[in-house]
Amino acid sequence: MEKALELFSKLITGENVSNKENEDLYEEYNSNMEMYNIFGSMMDKLNLTLYQYKDALYITAGEQNKVFGYTNEELRKMLGLKVNKELYMCYFIIYNIITLFYKDSSSYTFQEYIKSEDVLKSVDGSLSSIVSKLDVIVKNELEENSFNAIALLWEELPLTHSTDLAVNTRAYKSSKLGYIKIAFNFLKEQNLFIEVEERYYANDRFKALIENYFEDFRGRLYEIMSEGVLN
Repeated sequence: MEKALELFSKLITGENVSNKENEDLYEEYNSNMEMYNIFGSMMDKLNLTLYQYKDALYITAGEQNKVFGYTNEELRKMLGLKVNKELYMCYFIIYNIITLFYKDSSSYTFQEYIKSEDVLKSVDGSLSSIVSKLDVIVKNELEENSFNAIALLWEELPLTHSTDLAVNTRAYKSSKLGYIKIAFNFLKEQNLFIEVEERYYANDRFKALIENYFEDFRGRLYEIMSEGVLN
């Protein structure tokens, strides 16, 4: 129990646990069946999910986890947003970022890096395709209204909010590039991305979460995007 609690403490505070850092805990988890079972039981009871990727361990909050996850209100405050449609816009941008890096589980290959213009093109294309097929894709009025609201918000936004290139690298919700920057900043703050000269590289934590997400929690948005963009 003591080792399981120590492992939990390290992971929940963002420390690395791998065959190179906190390696004693990593080896204990992989070799001690009792600790493995105790830790697994803790994860289930706390609605957390453990992922193992490239000899390292990562945890993430399960769906509807109000203790270790974020509510919509908390996320709006973190991102400087006022209403849910702005938050859903950021969700949609983040989902496009994910699909740019990782298409599916068949190859387990990742894009090396992406830039804001890659995301801009992806969001433009996926929203346009989905909205044009809403009557076929959506299952209810709520889904239809949600995508219409996002599409209208995106359509009304200018590409940039300033002629000053330095200003346009900042996170403002008054332009498309500004929204993309908000999404990138959030992913960086969550220790999922590294930014180098406006290029965004996914770290192993991001890859672990996304690779397993595509296996376990693709959900309804994945279905809609697949039907709207691929068909």
